[in-house]
Amino acid sequence: MNLQELRNYVDEIEAAPLGALMDKAGPGVRAALKRSLERQELTAEEGLLLYTAEGDDLSAAIKCADLARAEDVGGEVTYVVNRNINFTNICFVGCQFCGFKRQRWESDAYDHSGQAILNKVGDALARGATEICMQGGINPEMPDFKYRDLLRTIKGSYPEIHIHAFSPMEIMFGARRVRMEYPEYIAMLREAGLGSIPGTAAEILDDSVREILSHKKVDVATWVDIITTAHALGVPTTATVMYGHVESPRHVVNHLSLLRDIQKQTHGFTEFVPLRFIHENTVLFRKGLVSEPPPKGTLDFQMYATSRLFLRGQINNLQTSWVKLGVELAALTLKAGCNDFSGTLMEESITAQAGGDAGEFVAVDVIEEQARAMGRVAVERSTLYKKLYGKKAPNGARPITTVPSPQHQADHHACGGSGCG
Repeated sequence: MNLQELRNYVDEIEAAPLGALMDKAGPGVRAALKRSLERQELTAEEGLLLYTAEGDDLSAAIKCADLARAEDVGGEVTYVVNRNINFTNICFVGCQFCGFKRQRWESDAYDHSGQAILNKVGDALARGATEICMQGGINPEMPDFKYRDLLRTIKGSYPEIHIHAFSPMEIMFGARRVRMEYPEYIAMLREAGLGSIPGTAAEILDDSVREILSHKKVDVATWVDIITTAHALGVPTTATVMYGHVESPRHVVNHLSLLRDIQKQTHGFTEFVPLRFIHENTVLFRKGLVSEPPPKGTLDFQMYATSRLFLRGQINNLQTSWVKLGVELAALTLKAGCNDFSGTLMEESITAQAGGDAGEFVAVDVIEEQARAMGRVAVERSTLYKKLYGKKAPNGARPITTVPSPQHQADHHACGGSGCG
């Protein structure tokens, strides 16, 4: 379906009575949806039914996900004013789904100086940002305490900014370099100014899949260890999934089950962020390990609706990804269970380098407009989901209601907080 057909599709679901849609669904899907609406925890088999739902089954799932979203978090669409900073694109890991990393000798390889990063943070604050989302490639030549020192540099000049930084892969690498255990290392980063951790490097939490995607990447047990250690130390994290590549539906549901189990134990996830695989400039695609993924629409609605219903009662903030889907389709997922529109980003290049075409910035005006088109109201939030009604930028203006300046538009590599999954 094209974008207009998708709009018509979700509008028809929204207008239809719940009972009529449920009557058309198959008995297994109907039973699972009823249980979720009653706030009963879905089994993995029920999750699989929903994730593979099509036709009338999917329509009913989307309707129920939207109703569950309204009950769980209300009608406001949240977003964060943030800036992504990818401090280096030098990386030795060689993920098969990445078009971003460079070897140090390549002409467009970079490793930003502390002053360059401070300039970006200062610019972001002047434009109303409350968060810096900071990740980078795994540079084998970085100084041992690079991550700690980056935090100290930023917090020394801008103590008010929330730093959402360093994936579990980066934390594993950093801790090994300085021969520290994860509790000690994460506590050190927290004391240096780390506010929260992106739950990226998750991709699919199945080691057989991860071996195909990136055999050097952090394994499942280590990812879980780092995430749960952070939660125990009072450092919240997000959670992600990357879908639409070599995984099976069962892998996705098992991934959701694991995240749900972690949340029951730690209550440390602030949000769940499904990230569609962008294939064009990746080794996976060039090697023929994946073909062109299905057109945007059905798979994305399956993912978001299932995530809302399966994680219900545990992770209630479900973030859409305009970077992966485009702004218009991301807005439509607000009717399939999503309540958060992600961030303004100001820069985004990991997805762009993989072949994404949604751009690197979205203005607050655009988020508000898209929310209104879906019958909702957009509200700015902090990283940790405190709503910031009526906040103004330091200069008195509304936060970033215009496109970035030309130098920001040209800085195609220095970003990527919601990028790689």
